[in-house]
Amino acid sequence: MVGPELLNKFGVDKNIIGEVMNTTEIRDALQQLLGSIAEPVAVTFQDTVPNGFERVAKAAPAGCSYWKLAADGAAFYTTSDDHLNCPIGAYTHGAELSGEVHGQLNGMIERMVGIQYLRMEEVPDIPRRNLPLRYVAYAPLSRARGTPDVVLVRGNPRQVMLVVEAANARSLTSTFPVMGRPACAVIAAAIDGGKAATSLGCIGNRVYTELPDGEFYVAIPGTALEATIDALKSIVAANSELEQYHRSRCVTA
Repeated sequence: MVGPELLNKFGVDKNIIGEVMNTTEIRDALQQLLGSIAEPVAVTFQDTVPNGFERVAKAAPAGCSYWKLAADGAAFYTTSDDHLNCPIGAYTHGAELSGEVHGQLNGMIERMVGIQYLRMEEVPDIPRRNLPLRYVAYAPLSRARGTPDVVLVRGNPRQVMLVVEAANARSLTSTFPVMGRPACAVIAAAIDGGKAATSLGCIGNRVYTELPDGEFYVAIPGTALEATIDALKSIVAANSELEQYHRSRCVTA
């Protein structure tokens, strides 16, 4: 258990320890423990129209574009049709693909294989939601309602390292290796396994979300969020202590 003095050192309000945290408190704890990060994004798949949200104004060129929109402060929902501009993203999210979109998906895969970006044998292993996509609610974590399916946290390698260590401390780390293309598949991986999954992103995601070169993602299932945050308090304190230890060895070496 982390003592109050260490929590105070890292700016974490000790009054929230041991209590059920709401999404605003979880966002604040992440900011306090990790330092400056972009607003985490809550993603929730639903079978009915999400209450209290308006449909996105227009379909984006890719589903991951909605990550940036939510990180910038918007709360909204999308339908399956709003994901069809990116056949690969639509596939990983479980959208029903028309014959035309399915043809676009095959064409995109063939192009990726042709330019040696992807191997055909990799395609069957790309994570995909096994439930049909109806509606998806996106929101900044602080504005999320209920328990999200997934919370997308982006940060630099040190920040993501801490989150992954925290998830691992509670046996909440996915068995997937660090993922790359396509970035959107990290959502399906986290949902399917119920554990945190890490993605380096992909070039499309970095274009559509304007993800900085020095950042990548960890997707945390909503059901694992509080346990991960609780462990993160200990992990941040432990890393601080170990950093001092290792630095002292460098001085004396």
